Amino acid sequence: MAYILTGTALSTDLATIRAKDAPIDVFRTAVHRIGLHLASATLNALPSRSVNVATPLETTTCSVIDGHVVLVPILRAGMGILDPFIALCPQASVGFIGLKRNEETLEPHEYYRNLPPSDPATTFIVLDPMLATGGSMSATLSMLRPLPHQRLMAACLIAAPEGIEIIEREHPDVALFCAAQDRELNSLGYIVPGLGDAGDRLFGTL
Repeated sequence: MAYILTGTALSTDLATIRAKDAPIDVFRTAVHRIGLHLASATLNALPSRSVNVATPLETTTCSVIDGHVVLVPILRAGMGILDPFIALCPQASVGFIGLKRNEETLEPHEYYRNLPPSDPATTFIVLDPMLATGGSMSATLSMLRPLPHQRLMAACLIAAPEGIEIIEREHPDVALFCAAQDRELNSLGYIVPGLGDAGDRLFGTL
């Protein structure tokens, strides 16, 4: 199921990263702030358990994250939203999946994989700024599915309806959090209105 975030502060930063003339430093810091909104919404949906905590005055019951969290940014653009998730979940491990899209077929091809150990209490959260065709996200979720885990989740900045449809069809148990849903994909497989290539704009490789 897809969850689309809302809010004035969020939409203000989305306007910033959509602007084609936004300098790289402005773009990066706005992506970071959006990432904090996205991380908060995603992490708030993690499985939880109750623990007893002794304060200076008494013992109280608190809710904490249940199990191990593994963040999986899809290289390279996924690195752009990794830091906000680590800031809010500093105990998380990080794994990496490298996928490159074939610009003719639009199919993803794996070139790198390095994942930490997981167990039946692990939640994997896949990070990718742009959910366009959904191919890379779906392929990554399929790679993670055979590994020990209790839950699969995913997060992106901007999603196309076509990408959301693929994830909901191929991975109906995955909770997908998006900062925005755009209109459609164009003939080249780019999200419109979108923001261009997130990786190029994050890393200055335009």
